[in-house]
Amino acid sequence: MPDASATVPAVPPYSDLPPISAKLFEAKARKGLTFDQIATAIGKDEVWLAAAFYGQAKFSEDELKKVSETLGIPAQESLSVLGEHWWPHRGIGPMPPTDPVIYRLYESVLVYGHAIKAIIHEKFGDGIMSMIDCKVKIEKKPDPKGDRVLLTFDGKFLPYAKW
Repeated sequence: MPDASATVPAVPPYSDLPPISAKLFEAKARKGLTFDQIATAIGKDEVWLAAAFYGQAKFSEDELKKVSETLGIPAQESLSVLGEHWWPHRGIGPMPPTDPVIYRLYESVLVYGHAIKAIIHEKFGDGIMSMIDCKVKIEKKPDPKGDRVLLTFDGKFLPYAKW
């Protein structure tokens, strides 16, 4: 019997998603695998892997072959859609987001974004936190009042250039 934590909701009907995304999600659910289990099998992080399922990160040919093998789908089919010729179109879905989880993340930037920006400038100077060179970690933190979501963005600081 598949692990209930391995099931995923239906792929949103975003026209930006590569057509094979639905097949990846279906195979993942059919096998009863979590993103972490698949990521471990290919030597990647679970958040990066989930982003790749949504077409927000680019698999190498080797990674795509390993994912296809892990999920039991034809590697050639995956490569024909997501191979070297394909590049991500990052940023999917409506703005503002309508999904409650994604909306709350969006809301957190609306509410705390300026405060975070000011503190980044105080601590680092004039620059930004890279999302290109960023690691994201999601942890479940037990709490007597209800489990907490611990979300960490570990991004490289990039100072603005002067010329």
